[in-house]
Amino acid sequence: MTGAPAANVLTVAGRRLEIVTIPMDPERTPIVMLHEGLGSVSAWRAFPLELARRTQRSIIVYSRYGHGASEALAGPRDVRYMHDEAELVLPALLAALDISAPILFGHSDGASIALIYAGRFPTGLRALVLEAPHVFVEPLTTASISRMKQTLATSGLIDKLARHHAQPWTTFWGWNDIWLDPAFAGWNITEYLPAIAVPTLLIQGRDDEYGTVAQAEAIARAVPHTQTLLFEHSGHSPHRVHEDAVLARTASFLSGLE
Repeated sequence: MTGAPAANVLTVAGRRLEIVTIPMDPERTPIVMLHEGLGSVSAWRAFPLELARRTQRSIIVYSRYGHGASEALAGPRDVRYMHDEAELVLPALLAALDISAPILFGHSDGASIALIYAGRFPTGLRALVLEAPHVFVEPLTTASISRMKQTLATSGLIDKLARHHAQPWTTFWGWNDIWLDPAFAGWNITEYLPAIAVPTLLIQGRDDEYGTVAQAEAIARAVPHTQTLLFEHSGHSPHRVHEDAVLARTASFLSGLE
């Protein structure tokens, strides 16, 4: 049974969140998608629809607090903002949607949130798909984020963000400021990895400007039943540059779940 995407606004953990559901086969475990640091529902573009079609699984996509059409960020982010998302917001969202153990598909910050959730609630999900995950802070990451800040006035980035965020300036600084905060340099979530036992697919570009393959290697060493899909040329978003390959591998990976 399928249907058209349904947009909604839910209040979760005290914040209004933009949510889109793409209904497919109700007998299959749904996929909850967690966007990147400057992402949102619309920033995924057509990828969620294609993922739903390829997997025949319902897709739930939402914009986190401070992103997209969700409630605007009211102040600076805390070093533990991804922990709070994984340990407080995501469980409340799943409860509100009556989802007990989804598949999590996370990109960048979203992949890190998925890892924290999986380590904190190891029985609360069915599988992980992790695209360009971060488990610790690398010099490459902060250098690229710093360069983005320095070129902001001439890069046209804010205009691009305005297509996907109600408050593009607030969204940008909320993300950029915390990643460049000296207190964030010690951010590390490798402690969560040993508790993760669900099937995991890692998707990583060797030329990712925000993280090296050391991120994926750290996860693969600690998490059993891990598969890795590496691209030589894709940057930070393989699902955009190699959309068909990512969709095909993800569908194949998930086909054995049920």
